[in-house]
Amino acid sequence: MLVSGGVAFGFFRFKIGWLPPRTTIAAVVIALVTSQVLAHGITRPLREMTAAAKRMAHGDYTRRVRASSRDEVGQLAEAFNQMAADLAAADQQRRDLIANVSHELRTPITALHAVLENLVDGVSEPDPKTLRTALAQTERLGLLVSELLDLSSIEAGAFPLDRERLDIAPLLAQVVAEAEVMAAALGRGVRFCTDVQPSTASISADPARLHQVLLNLLDNAARHGPAGGEVRITAHSDHGRLVIDVHDEGPGIPLAERALVFDRFTRGGRTDDGGTGLGLAISRWIVDLHGGTIAVADPGSRIRVVLPDR
Repeated sequence: MLVSGGVAFGFFRFKIGWLPPRTTIAAVVIALVTSQVLAHGITRPLREMTAAAKRMAHGDYTRRVRASSRDEVGQLAEAFNQMAADLAAADQQRRDLIANVSHELRTPITALHAVLENLVDGVSEPDPKTLRTALAQTERLGLLVSELLDLSSIEAGAFPLDRERLDIAPLLAQVVAEAEVMAAALGRGVRFCTDVQPSTASISADPARLHQVLLNLLDNAARHGPAGGEVRITAHSDHGRLVIDVHDEGPGIPLAERALVFDRFTRGGRTDDGGTGLGLAISRWIVDLHGGTIAVADPGSRIRVVLPDR
């Protein structure tokens, strides 16, 4: 305002020749108009942010602010737009999670309700086969609830690791024994084989959580591999890292879908395998907590876990 007033005063005083009273009045008027125009341009993003924030309070995250400058106000507008995009993505994830959980819960509950209704109405007899069907649906519900609790704990940061030094060969033997029982329940006749190099390989990790990851991977391989096929699990040390591969004989996951299989409620295109769609997502979180990586490797039927030994 002072600069615009001084310029106007000098212009009217020396170029036009107006006397000081008239010059002062004109300079003040021009300075006021100029400052209002400048202030309006500076505060426009702030007003837009205020309006957008009010709409966000009502669940509308689509409003964006025009960042027309590179000063602090422009940087604030860009940060606001990024925050709005992040909130919109988080809200969409929340909606998707609710929809997916509702669907996953409805399927076993509907099946269990039908079985119990048939038993009560006398349509079915309480024979072992019928009871096994009810038990399977109950176990699926229990697994889903357990994995949802794990996922909630991980995202809340309440998923501590209890690291200790453990030998890989005994851990794999224990995991394979459990996987064989689970595969037998599926009736797929899957065989498991292991190979650890060197046989004394060890890692500093949380044994319970690493056991959970490996069991998820073996169960996933048994479900997606061919009936009567083989699932191979290998582990070897590599310059301070432990590399674990789980390989089935299935067709493999297409390249475009490999990153998506670790998202929640994704099953590589299959919806009838009895899984919950959370196992690989939880496995990724656990591996990340260990500072490692997990990914689908070529030819697409292999999942590789790399854990640093630290």
